[in-house]
Amino acid sequence: MFSAPRPIRVGCSRRDWRDSPEENKIPAKIFVGNLNYQTTQADLTRLLSEAGEIVDVYMPSDRATGRPRGFAFVEYSSTEEAAKAIEAFDGKELDGRALKINEAEERRRPSGPPAPSYSQGGGDGGYARPAKPKGSRRNLRRKKRSL
Repeated sequence: MFSAPRPIRVGCSRRDWRDSPEENKIPAKIFVGNLNYQTTQADLTRLLSEAGEIVDVYMPSDRATGRPRGFAFVEYSSTEEAAKAIEAFDGKELDGRALKINEAEERRRPSGPPAPSYSQGGGDGGYARPAKPKGSRRNLRRKKRSL
């Protein structure tokens, strides 16, 4: 069967168009950094809602301790509101810390093949011995005879 040809991007490699900074921007989502650990989601929402309608606020926490990690992602209903928030609140103080606000970027994925795994299964944490013993067959036979 004949299939339709795939579109070709002229002037850039596959990696270039996927990793370009313009492509990594997420519209209407901002990154809020340098947050105080005591700052709550309600405090942040109260401050940033002056710029426009907030759709979502995500404040990640540390898996081990459960403490906030000191940054958040805030999504607005439009890109104009997000730009207004960046302009109005970048450098503004909240709970004793100057906020660092900019456009959120998409998380970068590692490029290339995955790292090799020497494990043959099981829970050894990646510190498994090689499957075959080191040395030639002649050395192994000599070792057996000497015993």
